[in-house]
Amino acid sequence: MKAGLRQSMAWLHTWCGLVCGWLLCAIMLTGTLSVFREPITRWMEATPLPAGQPGGDAAWLMDRATRILSSRAGDAVAWDIALPARPDRPLHLAWTGGDGRSHDTWMDPATGAEQAPPPRRATEGGRHFMSFHYTLHGGLPGYWLVGAISLCMLVALVSGVVVHKRIFKDFFTFRRGKGQRSWLDAHNATGVLTLPFLFMIGYTGLAFFYTSYMPWPLHAVYGGDDGAYRRYQAELAPAPPDAAGARPGQGAGQALYPLLLRARALTGQDAAHVTVEHPGATGSVVRVLGRKDAGPAPRLLTHASRVVFDAGSGAVRQVVPAFEARMAAHHVHAAIETLHKADFGGWTIKWLYFFSGLAGTAMVATGTLLFALKRRKKSEHEFGAATARVYHGVEALNVAALAGIALASIVYLYANRLIPPGLAGRETWEIRAFFGAWALSLAHAAWRGPTRGWIGQLALAALLCMGLPWLNGATTGMHLWAYLRHGQAQQAALELTVIGFGLALAYIAWALRRGWARPAAAGDARRAPAAAAPQRAAHRWQVASRVLAAAAGGYGVSALAMSLLARALPTVGVSPAVAVLAATLSSFVLYPLIVLGVFSARGAGRAWGALALAGALCAALLPAWWF
Repeated sequence: MKAGLRQSMAWLHTWCGLVCGWLLCAIMLTGTLSVFREPITRWMEATPLPAGQPGGDAAWLMDRATRILSSRAGDAVAWDIALPARPDRPLHLAWTGGDGRSHDTWMDPATGAEQAPPPRRATEGGRHFMSFHYTLHGGLPGYWLVGAISLCMLVALVSGVVVHKRIFKDFFTFRRGKGQRSWLDAHNATGVLTLPFLFMIGYTGLAFFYTSYMPWPLHAVYGGDDGAYRRYQAELAPAPPDAAGARPGQGAGQALYPLLLRARALTGQDAAHVTVEHPGATGSVVRVLGRKDAGPAPRLLTHASRVVFDAGSGAVRQVVPAFEARMAAHHVHAAIETLHKADFGGWTIKWLYFFSGLAGTAMVATGTLLFALKRRKKSEHEFGAATARVYHGVEALNVAALAGIALASIVYLYANRLIPPGLAGRETWEIRAFFGAWALSLAHAAWRGPTRGWIGQLALAALLCMGLPWLNGATTGMHLWAYLRHGQAQQAALELTVIGFGLALAYIAWALRRGWARPAAAGDARRAPAAAAPQRAAHRWQVASRVLAAAAGGYGVSALAMSLLARALPTVGVSPAVAVLAATLSSFVLYPLIVLGVFSARGAGRAWGALALAGALCAALLPAWWF
């Protein structure tokens, strides 16, 4: 470690950013793509384009759906009608029989007759990018690894602000064609441009799973048994009384379409699902679930509305509005989820998140590239005799983490069109193609070297992006013009965006080839004097000790301190549930600050001593608040 706060923070910023930057690039890019997970899924399902025959009148459609369900499932426990977002798409009708088994059928919107299920490819679609974003498709270990990387992202952001004293001034400085200086300017510019967004996205990513990553305040207040979380949620957000269910016997039934109109007037949302419980029975109820993305651009706290009617009289039994009238404690986590997933503000916010995510990914990418460029000019001999091999591995990982993840993402879309639609488990093969392409990217970079790896993989990714619309037309008969002609704006936008990516990747590959074709100036490659073996061993011990102190000690102190806070807040009038919420969310601020403190301490021993003192103090005070 280096003396002085800024020097320590510079070391932390460099190595925290490098070690976590490779996976962080992949996590951020897939998270950026998952903003448009629904359009990606629609494109990958390859549902045939509508024939253009308009659907029937809405009242007539609901009457036809009711007739089909009455004839097929008059004695069912419940009916469910899923209404499509577009009037030319078929309706999905489902019912639950008396034996508890589920059945379904589809209804043609033009004729009102039953039809076969619309053909669509089995695929994970955009959900693959979302699952990779928060678990790396690695189950529980991947889930915790993503959490650790998110924490490191916050640490790297704070340490970067400390290091770059002129960061806001440098935002307006870009020196093109200056090699390492240009990369640093790009790193600073993208970092400042997206700094608030990156802090928000990193924090909300941790707070999204707040009681999983930091369960100790919850256990301190509600115990460690399986019912602790249920009791916490019941106190934080008491469930509204549900409408009474149906009673056996015969009862009159209301036409469904007028109830949909009344639900629309009450909530402002069009209907997405209609459920009839115990149709025809006395006290039967009709539940109308609204479509969240219908109507005006959603506010931050928006959800699908729900209206419950008495099926016989049409009386309103319950209304759950789409918009919350005021904020309450139980809305905090919902707001965090909404902020992280961009589930508000309509398409404008989604595009803003998309471009901010790309800029944030570029910020991480330029940071990892800066390390390699600096070490090419001046090696610090950190790894002794293995330093050259480590640097080569770093450069190969840079290629795979940046160019490779982009290549794997477009290969995933190609696999969707090339894998036979009828193949069993084809969605799994699509994901295997993604990981296979990513692994081959790393192998190629290690074999061919960074220069050829960068140019070759970026050029291949650009070529695949430009060719995707033609592949789509050849395999499905759909193409960009057909999407536009049939009003399929989301699928058309996806192909246009992929073409835009292809042009950008082609330009980057061309620029790198042009820049690296210039002969390097003689004498650039220098090596710092190698430290003596005892000094290297002492330095490595200091680093390992601090990393352990930050990881284990920092987490332990955060858990104890926030458990103490959760026990103490109820003594000043805060409800136990709100105390748990506040303490747990605060832990994701405290923990990064402890990590920064560990690495800014003058020695590893002092860091351990401070953590031990803080932990002992919290442990001593905690029993006083336990009873």
